[in-house]
Amino acid sequence: MAHPIQRNGALSFTRLSRFVALRILFASAMAFALFLFVSLFLLSSSDSSSSNYADVGSYGFRSTRRSVLAVKSDPLNPRLDQIRKQAEDHKSLALAYASYARKLKLENSKLVRVFADLSRNYTDLMSKPSYRALFQPDSMVIDESVLRQFEKEVKERIKVTRQVISEAKESFDNQIKIQKLKDTIFAVNEQLAKSKKQGAFSSLIAAKSIPKSLHCLAMRLMEERIAHPEKYSDEGKPTPPELEDPKLYHYAIFSDNVIAASVVVNSAVKNAKEPWKHVFHVVTDKMNLGAMQVMFKMRDYNGSHIEVKAVEDYKFLNSSYVPVLRQLESANLQRFYFENKIENATKDTTNMKFRNPKYLSMLNHLRFYLPEMYPKLHRILFLDDDVVVQRDLTGLWKIDMDGKVNGAVETCFGSFHRYAQYMNFSHPLIKEKFNPKACGWAYGMNFFDLDAWRKEKCTEQYHYWQNLNENRTLWKLGTLPPGLITFYSTTKPLDKSWHVLGLGYNPSISMDEIRNAAVVHFNGNMKPWLDIAMNQFRPLWTKHVDYDMEFVQACNFGL
Repeated sequence: MAHPIQRNGALSFTRLSRFVALRILFASAMAFALFLFVSLFLLSSSDSSSSNYADVGSYGFRSTRRSVLAVKSDPLNPRLDQIRKQAEDHKSLALAYASYARKLKLENSKLVRVFADLSRNYTDLMSKPSYRALFQPDSMVIDESVLRQFEKEVKERIKVTRQVISEAKESFDNQIKIQKLKDTIFAVNEQLAKSKKQGAFSSLIAAKSIPKSLHCLAMRLMEERIAHPEKYSDEGKPTPPELEDPKLYHYAIFSDNVIAASVVVNSAVKNAKEPWKHVFHVVTDKMNLGAMQVMFKMRDYNGSHIEVKAVEDYKFLNSSYVPVLRQLESANLQRFYFENKIENATKDTTNMKFRNPKYLSMLNHLRFYLPEMYPKLHRILFLDDDVVVQRDLTGLWKIDMDGKVNGAVETCFGSFHRYAQYMNFSHPLIKEKFNPKACGWAYGMNFFDLDAWRKEKCTEQYHYWQNLNENRTLWKLGTLPPGLITFYSTTKPLDKSWHVLGLGYNPSISMDEIRNAAVVHFNGNMKPWLDIAMNQFRPLWTKHVDYDMEFVQACNFGL
């Protein structure tokens, strides 16, 4: 049997549970009644308002409906923004490629148009009336089907853009490589041009220099002349008749280089069939006259006749008669020749060779006064001091000159060595009188008919043109341009085998051509007596040097 206290406790707990349940039920009923009351109040308030504010109620309904739709369309807005951003990005990419293609000057100007069209397509797409509503700021409703269509077209254009870029990439890469290569070539060309100028200047300095052995030889010969004046002087002696005999073979050699002049005479005499019929007129400057006299008096030269004179012995050669002497005295010309600044000396490589001070020497211009220097002669052969004679030259005196003054070997081939290269054809007087395509010829071995010269008054022609060129506007300095002008229509072309040029600058001359030549010419900077001479051609010259002469041995010439 249960204890009384246990029965009373169970009864109390049951009563408490019932009380709590009733309280919860009452609270729920009250909450439901309150909710019902509020709802009825709001509904009645809305109904009463609608009768007085019908328009406002209608607007509120639409706003509520649109807000609901806007909430539903929220996921489409980021999608639209993403699609539009992709379109804008690819439009900018197409424009960038078009601009780059234009900058690179791609032969594909077609590519420039393609990229420009692609960019325009994006603009046109977003401007379509059917898609315009998508981008209006007050548009809250996005039609998903329109958005899908827009997305499809954008993706198609993106696909085309990427395909075109992929195909064009190789062209752009190649063009970039080409541009880099062009830049490199330009830089190398600039460096090459600078090096060429420096090289030309250095070569010019080397060509101007006098080797120690050559200077020694001139000094020792001069010492001999001073020690024994009676042995070498011709003063007071009658002129040998052979020097003025027109029946003999006469040569004119103008030089201040003792060893070079002796080689010309040695080689001509060795190859002459009848050397006693040959007369050599050697003219030098006053400073080298004594050395030249000793050099040519110490040997017999197989009976040939040699006259040695100085420019100063020809009294008619003065500045009042000779235009070039007057011009050489001008300060401007002196400054042109003796300006030692390398940056000025190398401004124009084509003019650089004419800066050689040899052009200041009257020896270089004596060739225009041969009829006056040798008034009793009819024909004469002019030889430069850098030539070597390889066979008998008397055949030149048998050539019919056809009334021409100058017999010379022409040097033109193709467009090279034409008159246009030697004269300023922008000058109206040159343009009027001469043909720019006329063939040039070479000094070095020239056969002159002095009677025809006198008849044609060539020296007067030379003076006329030399006076006009005082400011150097008709031609550059040197003696070939005035020679081309003076003997423009009075030159007879000789066979090329008479005179082979280029041994002082052109290493590719064939030995067969050299062997068949009557005269070989070391024109250029690499003279055979200089260290810079070409070794393959130097023996042609050195074999005529008189190494047995004591003065040559004493100066170690050629070592």
